[in-house]
Amino acid sequence: MHGLVIKNTGSWYTVLTDEGTTVQAAVKGNFRIKGIKSTSPVVIGDHVEVADGMITSVADRKNYIVRKSINLSKQSHILAANLDQCFLIVTVSHPATSTTFIDRFLATAEAYNIPATLVFNKIDLYDDDEREYLDALINLYETIGYHCLKVSAANGEGMDSVRQLLEGKVTLLSGHSGVGKSTFINRLLPHLNLRTADISDAHDQGTHTTTFSEMYPIEAIDNVDSRGNNEKSANKTNSQWPMANGFIIDTPGIKGFGAFDMQKEDISDYFREIFKWSQECRFSNCTHTHEPGCAVLAAVERHDISLSRYNSYLSMLNDEDEDRYRQGY
Repeated sequence: MHGLVIKNTGSWYTVLTDEGTTVQAAVKGNFRIKGIKSTSPVVIGDHVEVADGMITSVADRKNYIVRKSINLSKQSHILAANLDQCFLIVTVSHPATSTTFIDRFLATAEAYNIPATLVFNKIDLYDDDEREYLDALINLYETIGYHCLKVSAANGEGMDSVRQLLEGKVTLLSGHSGVGKSTFINRLLPHLNLRTADISDAHDQGTHTTTFSEMYPIEAIDNVDSRGNNEKSANKTNSQWPMANGFIIDTPGIKGFGAFDMQKEDISDYFREIFKWSQECRFSNCTHTHEPGCAVLAAVERHDISLSRYNSYLSMLNDEDEDRYRQGY
């Protein structure tokens, strides 16, 4: 039986079969995917074969997005596979998302050839200074070439643009806890009624409301009105899925995004503007840290490359601790 992995609860997987039904399946303890050292051998988005309640094989992945495992530094944690795009949900405050976190995520998406969009959420909450900073961030990333959206999942502002980008695609959602991923999905697919939580007043940080990764079908998204109501979707059950017009993958909030299995000499390739200027460096093996005739360093001096982006490059080059950029909960 062939199917698509749509949920991972740690020990069991929910698989959507080609017939449109869902089945529960497990993985044998010695099951491993060749060439990938991962904390989980099967992930959301995998195409698998199931027999007698066991996943027996996994099809080759066209791509996947991965981060360093929190507990096992020599292993990866694959967030999802076979993606068409990924959305990083970002907040200027309540809680704040650091540019280093953004840049690490974008560099990883570049490394695995997955188009990335930055979705700046909670725009209804920002004061004048925060809006000014938001516009500066958007100007920075759009200049580099990344698509940016301004939305309020709480009141629906800007969400029509999001719906158009999701149609017919498999989209991963990621971001810190508290940035509003669950509210974001509820606005798009209100029948799910995902649990949400308030931000901590003491630390201005979120709490985990999503425990496991899960994939949700996008159905008749054109029929969703301005308030997020979709009567057709509300009548569906989990046992029999309709034909989907794309999928959203929700992931638990993450504190940091440690790069995994990147060669130091390749990291600059994953920063678009650094790669562009590196073509003019005097030495082909330039690290862009100290060498004479380095076009990247000159571009940083001229502000053609932002200092924040360059510092993010250095943090990945030096493999600094990702949690330095995000305080613990």
